[in-house]
Amino acid sequence: MIDNGGNRKLDRHVSLNLNVRGMPESATLTINERSKALEHEGREIYRLGLGQSPFPVPREVVKALKLYAKEKDYLPVKGLRQLRGAVAKFHRDKDQVNAQPECVLVGPGSKELMFLLQLVFYGEIVVPTPCWVSYVPQARMLGKQIRLIPTSYEDKWRVTPELLLRHCECENDVYRPRILVLNYPGNPEGGTYTPDELKALADIAERFELIVLSDEIYGQLHFKGEHVSIARFYPDRTIISSGLSKWCGAGGWRLGTFTFPQELSWLMDAMASAASETYTSVSAPIQYAAVRAFRGGITIERYLCHARRILSTLGGWCHKQLSGAGIRLHAPEGAFYLFLDFSPFAARFAARGITDGEEMCERLLAETGVALLPGSAFERPPEELTARLAYVDFDGSAALAASEMVPLDESLPESFIETWCHRVITATRLIVEWISGEDKGGEE
Repeated sequence: MIDNGGNRKLDRHVSLNLNVRGMPESATLTINERSKALEHEGREIYRLGLGQSPFPVPREVVKALKLYAKEKDYLPVKGLRQLRGAVAKFHRDKDQVNAQPECVLVGPGSKELMFLLQLVFYGEIVVPTPCWVSYVPQARMLGKQIRLIPTSYEDKWRVTPELLLRHCECENDVYRPRILVLNYPGNPEGGTYTPDELKALADIAERFELIVLSDEIYGQLHFKGEHVSIARFYPDRTIISSGLSKWCGAGGWRLGTFTFPQELSWLMDAMASAASETYTSVSAPIQYAAVRAFRGGITIERYLCHARRILSTLGGWCHKQLSGAGIRLHAPEGAFYLFLDFSPFAARFAARGITDGEEMCERLLAETGVALLPGSAFERPPEELTARLAYVDFDGSAALAASEMVPLDESLPESFIETWCHRVITATRLIVEWISGEDKGGEE
């Protein structure tokens, strides 16, 4: 490119990797920054877009971080030995799998580990949708072959053995290298799988020799504390992904873990080699503190019990209100999400000029201050009137303290969430009013 003075200029757009040209920032981070900007302008914004745990990091884990803040040396690329041991024991105890310390890889968040896995793996990435916002963009950045398996409301947005079988059979390539990504309890829908459903999926995976990346970052937030890993039924080819961001409330600490079976150690070693040439190792103080988190104990179990009870009560209340208003959604079983299907209001929305999920969320934000993410951010069709609601806009510290005053063998009263989770309550009521056209900007 030549400027007016006859000098050659570098065209920055030509120099970008074709796999990232036109790629926007992650939708969850974008909605968070946009919410902050609107608040700075003086708007009242209900931040139900970013899925960040509202709860504080457990005190014992914070104390450990302070204790080890002086640690400054580079740690092994695969992770601190004590931490790898604690993670392995965590999965042996919680998931009843034969996890070993030498098969644990520690990274700066599970997102980075997922990226490295796709980088070193030669094969196809299979993702049921709706899915977490970063699985597919990562694959596209790396030029990977992606296969999406659309799920349905009727199947609770979960992949069924029949869908997986149909997908694998239609490719006429039994032993095609594939990674199947499963996330449960799920983001964006808050659902999970029963042991029988996981066993049936494992049988299909074994038949086609799939590698399963089991994203269990929300496992400890299963509302009944009864999370089951598919690795129990498919131990030889399942990678368990976990970390501190969700159940430990430490998203900004950036620590994730992959636990491999011995049979996939070759894959872990390749990822470690790539890690050594990129991020080197995870922050030393964070790793030392994470040992305390993964070792658990009575106080952390109580923390989890209170967090589950609060999220279960709040999620159940939101589900009741929204479903009662005619929105299609399933009751959450874990995590802190609801996936809303507004299709019963398609005709009413069309009369208001709303014909797709993105416009629906834009109008909702503009007219009520409630920030949701459209289903298209989770690889659903753009014209689908779906959206994710993250019921996390409340003071988790205050809610935990109040929950401590109610015995764990009792249910929390509705007055509890009205008092301690009032912003989510208000936002939910605003959505109900808005779909009826009762808000000031939504008259038909």
